[in-house]
Amino acid sequence: MKVKFFAICYLVFLFGLSTWAPALGAGEEYGVTHLDLEKHKAFFDDPRPFLKGDLSYKKVLPPGVYAKLTYDVETMKTLWAEVVGFKAPDIVGKIAPEIKPGTYTYKDKEKHPGFKELMYSNMYNRFNPGAPPLAGNFPEIKVVPTRQYYYALPISKATKENMGRARLDDQGYLIRQTYVDGVPFPRPEGKFKAQQVMYNWDRRYYGGENLHIIANIKGFTRSFKNDFDGKALLQQLRLNSRVQIEPFGYYDERAKVNEEKYGFSLTHMAPRDLYGNSLTMIRYLDADKFDQVLMYITAMRRIRKLSATDTQDAVAGQDVIYDDDYGISTPYTPKRYQYKFEILAEREYLVPAPQWDGSLYVSSKGLEYHNMEFERRPLYVILLTQMDKNYIYSKRIAYIDKETFFLYDIENYDIKGRFYRQSENRPGFFPEMGFLTTFGVMYRDYVDMHSVLIQQYSYPALWVDRSYFDIRSLVGKIK
Repeated sequence: MKVKFFAICYLVFLFGLSTWAPALGAGEEYGVTHLDLEKHKAFFDDPRPFLKGDLSYKKVLPPGVYAKLTYDVETMKTLWAEVVGFKAPDIVGKIAPEIKPGTYTYKDKEKHPGFKELMYSNMYNRFNPGAPPLAGNFPEIKVVPTRQYYYALPISKATKENMGRARLDDQGYLIRQTYVDGVPFPRPEGKFKAQQVMYNWDRRYYGGENLHIIANIKGFTRSFKNDFDGKALLQQLRLNSRVQIEPFGYYDERAKVNEEKYGFSLTHMAPRDLYGNSLTMIRYLDADKFDQVLMYITAMRRIRKLSATDTQDAVAGQDVIYDDDYGISTPYTPKRYQYKFEILAEREYLVPAPQWDGSLYVSSKGLEYHNMEFERRPLYVILLTQMDKNYIYSKRIAYIDKETFFLYDIENYDIKGRFYRQSENRPGFFPEMGFLTTFGVMYRDYVDMHSVLIQQYSYPALWVDRSYFDIRSLVGKIK
């Protein structure tokens, strides 16, 4: 029972959905509900650019909050290019240069063999009409010029000020006390270059420091039958190395003493048999320290402390495990599920571009993505070979952006070496904020032939505070 409830609940740790404006926390109350999202962007067959309308951050965030989180765009561009040492548009365009900006269909692959060279194999295979057994193909794309991406000014400043301070030990593991804030390794190099890239993702700022997410989650069988229809609510709070939203540094003394990484809270709103189930979690900077997980179970009207050791369990019969959080969340440690890290490639690929307007959509027929924009992006391709032969994945291959260290895609292989599961993050970008977040996720299981597509909306939420992750919040739900 313990593992089952934990696995079911964890599905929406990655997402979240609201049906009400949250209580006032550390800042002014504001919010978007799932009804707002569905009003402005239906799950299927809806090309409306919802990020440019009533759900634009300028309209959703109170004026004071919006002003606090926006900066001069040219200053952000200049500083981030100085930090990482390049601008993405300047280092791409060398592979298959005949693929120019423009609109292409899957039929053009024969006329333009450069697509096969520019796309990694799994992406190239999806450049086809949608058809069972797996959702998420795309029959046409629009190639756009490569753009420069960057982070908010405080993140760039912190990264620049702390360049060279973060260090790895003689085995390639981060010495926690040497990391202060910002991106720890903005210019990966040396013997442990692959580990540095992965630590940049592990200590990521993408999504903000106080975050609220709403989402709709749909699962599909190999015949495209909809077998899961979920909604949930999530708040997430960064508890260390804060540079953008007060308090700075550690969130509070408790976070400092316990070396807390982040906290989150979620509440299920659908399906009906999960309605009301709520969970809170605290994660730690110490890779050898297990998470603290508490759950309120509506059927029992009880709060239970759950085991955080069962990290390989399937989530609600879907296509992820606990360790697939944001693509990968397995702690990097020689004591538990140790990886061998290698760089397979460091080159440009044609990948889905971050959404600027939200016009991308899923078709009800064929479960295809449409209005897909693709960019040439410089990527690291990282191979993580699992040294524990009993672990569910024998290896993982991660595709990470060199300019932002955003993880676009990760391919997981089972213990027999078969391509097993895929997690793809669909980024969104707000240029005036230097804010990179996720507005869509796709999971595929290539063994069970099952897919999950997620539509989500996330935004900075200054009202998210410590109270959302306290046991008292769960006690309140009982009352």
